[in-house]
Amino acid sequence: MVAAIELQNVSKIYNNVPVVNDLSFSIDSGEIFGLLGPNGAGKSTTIRMIITLTEASGGKITVAGYDINNHRDQVKRNIGVVLQQISIDGELTVWENMEFHGRMHHIPDSQRQKAIARWLDYVSLSDRKDVLARTLSGGMKRRLQIARALLHEPKILFLDEPTVGLDPQNRRRLWEVIRDLNRQGMTILLTTHYMEEVEFLCEDRGRIGIMETGKLIELGTLKDFRTKYGEGLVIKQVDDKIEYLFFPTLADANAYMGGLVDRTGMMCRQSNLEDIFVELTGHQLD
Repeated sequence: MVAAIELQNVSKIYNNVPVVNDLSFSIDSGEIFGLLGPNGAGKSTTIRMIITLTEASGGKITVAGYDINNHRDQVKRNIGVVLQQISIDGELTVWENMEFHGRMHHIPDSQRQKAIARWLDYVSLSDRKDVLARTLSGGMKRRLQIARALLHEPKILFLDEPTVGLDPQNRRRLWEVIRDLNRQGMTILLTTHYMEEVEFLCEDRGRIGIMETGKLIELGTLKDFRTKYGEGLVIKQVDDKIEYLFFPTLADANAYMGGLVDRTGMMCRQSNLEDIFVELTGHQLD
């Protein structure tokens, strides 16, 4: 099976400084993949190279089986992109935003009208089709961006911070949309600063890649990470610092705590993705 996305020894250099350094990984068709890293890790540059907005300094990138340098148009036909910035036209109606995007992709008239109606219904915006986009709430604008990205029926969807700035209810609503798209077979590459977002979306069938200083330092499922670093965690406050002690299981962590005479400033719980991220990078994600 051809990988949906494949990077081989990819690099990007700005002003003699490597921003992405010998990066290699692949994403299977139908997979949901969370790409994480602290600010400056190279995530955004990596995404921009994959979606053809930035040219790589070296290496090879293929998307849906097409080399991005030799078959750029085919790559663009196979991808949908939802960037962090709101990019809809506020002076157009919801329907007109979709119509404009459909015409840019040269979707025939009869097919375009049906597709617009279908995807607006999918993201629950059919009743807002005639209102100006600037009057929509933040969550509705984000859903409109997703509907627009899906209009030309791409095989791969790129989501860059899709729920940033949204309230918890709208974030959860978008999570369900994203997970449903993946269950239907769409490949999704996600970047986010919300750890619980990655845990929710990638827990069942997705992998997570962690970048640091332009390199991929860890790759696997959430289960892989917990097996490798430990499912149990003891947190200890030492002066103004917090120490993390990982254990194979939560029972092991509890046993360790139980054997201590002084447990002041300590607590025990199951490890999560953020704990492992901090252990690997020394940074909080945000």
